[in-house]
Amino acid sequence: MRTAEIIRTTKETDIRLSLNLDGTGKSEIKSGVGFLDHMLTLFAKHGRFDLTLTCNGDTYVDDHHSVEDIGIALGQAFEQALSDKRGIIRYGSFILPMDETLILAAVDISGRAYLNYDLHIPTEKVGTFDTELTEEFFLGFTRNANLTLHLKQLEGRNSHHIIEGTFKCVARAMKQAVAIDEAFKDEIPSTKGVL
Repeated sequence: MRTAEIIRTTKETDIRLSLNLDGTGKSEIKSGVGFLDHMLTLFAKHGRFDLTLTCNGDTYVDDHHSVEDIGIALGQAFEQALSDKRGIIRYGSFILPMDETLILAAVDISGRAYLNYDLHIPTEKVGTFDTELTEEFFLGFTRNANLTLHLKQLEGRNSHHIIEGTFKCVARAMKQAVAIDEAFKDEIPSTKGVL
């Protein structure tokens, strides 16, 4: 089983996270940030990842530290669960429609951290969630999962739809990229022999 357990404790957050890449989409999320709970629940469902998460963060300040640190912990979990990345497809991409919104996500589990973030979220808030934290989450995730992620908003006007479409789209792209290619299950998918 490709699984990971992450414990991340700082002066700002205390996170416990478990991930199973070969799951069924079950999740139990208690991030302390309601909108992020919703996003991570659908991320698990659409990626078919089993994900449990608790975070006690300094949300009395704001949600920034919790959202960023959860992105970091989730990235670390993917890096740990993938180990040497033997047999994975490595690349994944998806274009996801959600009402008026259309999002493209493309991922390369390359061992090189890079985020190209091209979302244009029209409001500063969705409920109490600061929409700028979407980028902070994915920066933490890509840097700690050591992958390249391109996010592009092709269409969209509704802030909730744009962010939700992005989480769903990334989940679908990640599902493709982490899948085992049975024809090459004993190989590292790189001419360098290492990722």
